[in-house]
Amino acid sequence: MNNLRAHSIHVFVIAMPLVCWGLQRLVQSASPRFEVTGTASDLVDSLPALQRLAPHVAVLATDGTRIEVLSEFCGQTTAKLLLVTSSADHAWMDGAVMAGVRGVVRTGEHPDALLKAIEKVDEGELWIDRGATSRIFMEMARQKAADRGDPNRSKIATLTLRERQTIAAVASDASAPGKVIAGRLCISEHTLRNHLTSIYNKLGLSNRLDLYAFATRHSLNEMH
Repeated sequence: MNNLRAHSIHVFVIAMPLVCWGLQRLVQSASPRFEVTGTASDLVDSLPALQRLAPHVAVLATDGTRIEVLSEFCGQTTAKLLLVTSSADHAWMDGAVMAGVRGVVRTGEHPDALLKAIEKVDEGELWIDRGATSRIFMEMARQKAADRGDPNRSKIATLTLRERQTIAAVASDASAPGKVIAGRLCISEHTLRNHLTSIYNKLGLSNRLDLYAFATRHSLNEMH
């Protein structure tokens, strides 16, 4: 690694306590090239600290965080997200990279691999193996072809995780009053109306009936 960096790489670790302790010690062992600026045990709960501390790289230990959650997370922080996982699910790992994750380190790799990955991700590179690069390229080509056949796919891609949850709640019971749907989502009716307005604008719809039909046609009612 380059020992003449102009700055230390600030790292934020997100993992369950025992794993977090190990990852934190590993990163700290390479001081002063790396500095742990914060830790959290939950991805969503880490956002306020990440937005306040603005680390260069966030290391998340996970074996299956939903792609929609990872995508939402990447859109709300400037930190480059790097996954540490024991998962063998290539589809999930590839989907994570396509959602904005900058790299994936397997738990079976040597600890130095994580330090190298943090450095490369901080420099703007992706940390993925050649097999993943090929699969992701093919999937992007497939999705591009699918988008040409169905322009609604690009509209759906603009939805946030919370908007997808709102659509699923509405589509599961189209006749339910707004108050009931808002209660299920643990939000106010005012917030629900704001979500629906944004959804209608993004999807080119006018009302809940249109939304129900659209959600059913595109299987958005199956997202939770």
